[in-house]
Amino acid sequence: MNTDRANKLTPTHYLANAISALAILCSICGLSTNASAQQDPAIISGGIGFLTTTNGGNTNYIPEARPVAVLPLGDHLQIETRATILSNFFHRTGDGYDHFTFKAMDYLQADVKAGSHATIVAGEFLTPFGTYNERLTQIWNQTFQDLPLIWGAGTMNTGSGLGGMLRGNVFANDRASVSYAAYYSGNSTSGYFGAERSSGGQAQVYLPQSGVEIGASYGRSLGAVHENFEGMHLWWQPIDTGFRFRSEFAHAPHAKGYWFETDYRLQQLGGGADTVVGRLEPVFRMQQTFRDAPDNNDGLPFVDTKRADFGLDYHLPHEIRVHTSYGRQFSPDGNVNIWETSLVYRLLIPTWKSKH
Repeated sequence: MNTDRANKLTPTHYLANAISALAILCSICGLSTNASAQQDPAIISGGIGFLTTTNGGNTNYIPEARPVAVLPLGDHLQIETRATILSNFFHRTGDGYDHFTFKAMDYLQADVKAGSHATIVAGEFLTPFGTYNERLTQIWNQTFQDLPLIWGAGTMNTGSGLGGMLRGNVFANDRASVSYAAYYSGNSTSGYFGAERSSGGQAQVYLPQSGVEIGASYGRSLGAVHENFEGMHLWWQPIDTGFRFRSEFAHAPHAKGYWFETDYRLQQLGGGADTVVGRLEPVFRMQQTFRDAPDNNDGLPFVDTKRADFGLDYHLPHEIRVHTSYGRQFSPDGNVNIWETSLVYRLLIPTWKSKH
C-alpha cells in the first residue's frame, strides 16, 4: 500500500491522477492487441465516483476511482489488477479544508487454469474471507460507502495477501454448486504490496433454484502472534426478483460481530427496471460488534458498537447511480449520525473486438 500526503493537491490534480491510471491500464492491455483474433479481449472496468460523508457533523468530500483491468493471455492464463485512487477533503478546525491522497494497488494477480475444477492464483490477491472483501469493495457494487465494522476480521486489516491461492469448483449442476479457496500469504511491508503472513480459505454451497448461498471462512494470522479467525455468510437472491439479502458473521480471538443488508429494486412495482419507479432501490444495513477483551490488532471497534443505515439508490441510464443514506451509530464512546451521498459511474471498456 502506498499513501501520500499532498498539501497542494486539488480536484484537478486528482482527476489527472485518475486519468493517468486509466491510461496505464489501457497501455498494459494494449500490449496484446496483436494477439490471436480468437483470444478474448482485454477489458478495463471499474467505478468512478464522487462521495460525501457527514459523520457527527463533520463532512468529507471524496473523489475516487477504482479501475480494473483483465488481460487474457491464451486459454489458460490471465492477469487481473485493480487500483484505488482517492482524495479525502476534510474540514480542519478554524482553517478551512485540508486533504490527503491515497493511492494503492488493491491486487495484481496471475490466474492459471489448472483444470476444470482448479485455478492457481499467484501475486497479490484479495483475501478470501467472507464475501464483502472480494465481491463488494468495488464502489459500483457497494450498497453503502463504509466498510462493515467486522471487515478487518479475517482479512488481516490489509484486505490482501501476497503469495499463492488455489480456488475452483468441486462440482456444479442445475441444483447445487460447491466452490472453495485456500491461500498462503507471506509478510510484506513494501510501499506497493502490503500483506501479513497468514493462511486460510473458505468454502460455499450455492443453490441456483432458490438463489441461496451459504459458506464458511477460516483465517490464521502467522505473524508475531498466531490467531484464528472464523466466519460464516448467507446470501439470498431469489431468481427474477429485485430482492437481495446478504449477511456475514465473523469471530476474532477477542471480539465478534455481524452485518446484514437488504435491498429491493422496485422494477416489479414500477413496470420494469427502466421506468421512473423501477429505477428506485431502497436499501438497509444493520451491524453490531461485541468486544470480549482489548485488542488493537483485530480490526474491530474497541468497544461494543451498533449501527443501522437506511438508504435510497436511484439507477440512472448509462450506468450512473445516485446514492443517499442516513445511519445512526451507538457505542459507549458516543452516538453519532452519519449521512452519505454519492454519484458513481460504472465503466466497461473492451480494448478490441473478439470473434468469439
